[in-house]
Amino acid sequence: MTPDKLQSQLNLEIIQPHHSNESVATGYTSDLLSDVMANAVEGAVLITIQSHANTVAVASIAGIRAIIICNSRPVAEDTIEAAAREKIAIYRSTENQFTVSYKAYKLLHTES
Repeated sequence: MTPDKLQSQLNLEIIQPHHSNESVATGYTSDLLSDVMANAVEGAVLITIQSHANTVAVASIAGIRAIIICNSRPVAEDTIEAAAREKIAIYRSTENQFTVSYKAYKLLHTES
């Protein structure tokens, strides 16, 4: 599923739309960036409340295609700029990580 389709289906606010057009195959939910680096798989969407530039750096290392920031957290301009450079989309949800993870799981596993 493309990041754009995931955004549309989950009704997410677009914060940083530019991405690599590579498909999202799975998701990973964590707020601990070392956990994301150790366990997230390439092609995932990251679901988190961490909205700082380090999140983008970790996402880039892990091959994350898009980041969903939950709980309406603000996203700093330097984070948005870093994501644009790395071609990682950033979306925002008013919902919490549990709810977004459930919805993303259903979408990604129905798509297969």
